[in-house]
Amino acid sequence: METEIRPASATDLVALHSVIERAYRGDSARLGWTHEADLLSDMRTDVATLLGIVADPAQVLLTLFEGKAPLGCVNVTYKGDGTAYLGLLCIEPTRQGEHLGRNLLAAAEHHARKVFLARRIEMTVIEQRTDLIAYYKRRGWRETGERRPFPVPHDPPYYMTVLAKPLVRSLRRR
Repeated sequence: METEIRPASATDLVALHSVIERAYRGDSARLGWTHEADLLSDMRTDVATLLGIVADPAQVLLTLFEGKAPLGCVNVTYKGDGTAYLGLLCIEPTRQGEHLGRNLLAAAEHHARKVFLARRIEMTVIEQRTDLIAYYKRRGWRETGERRPFPVPHDPPYYMTVLAKPLVRSLRRR
């Protein structure tokens, strides 16, 4: 069956929320490789937060569908000053390894460049997730050297590595 990437609507969010939770938390997340289940046990997000994303014109929740079933998503937010932020990238754990995440990542970068007119995109990754950081680096992202506190208090404290990627290519001289 063919897949399609499009912005999520409010009616997609209950089913999409289940995919997000399966991809990030709990035993189901361990079926994939991008999870945070070994580090965190709380919910990743909630439907109300997703509704806020969908309603905000400075954000988009690009969602990968197979038929009517969501398989994953990525949130792109325009932060101003030519910078977009990428977050919430996930794929159904049993479907990871099929290049679906790579396709969502490319769609997010394209949206940031063409719709938000961003020149740069950034993301944060829990610094313990070195395999995930390496994945993004293979796709042209670079560590900025900046470290941010994890957004939710945790003991011991976690920190986020900031990665960034330019979205505008410079013209080469001939």
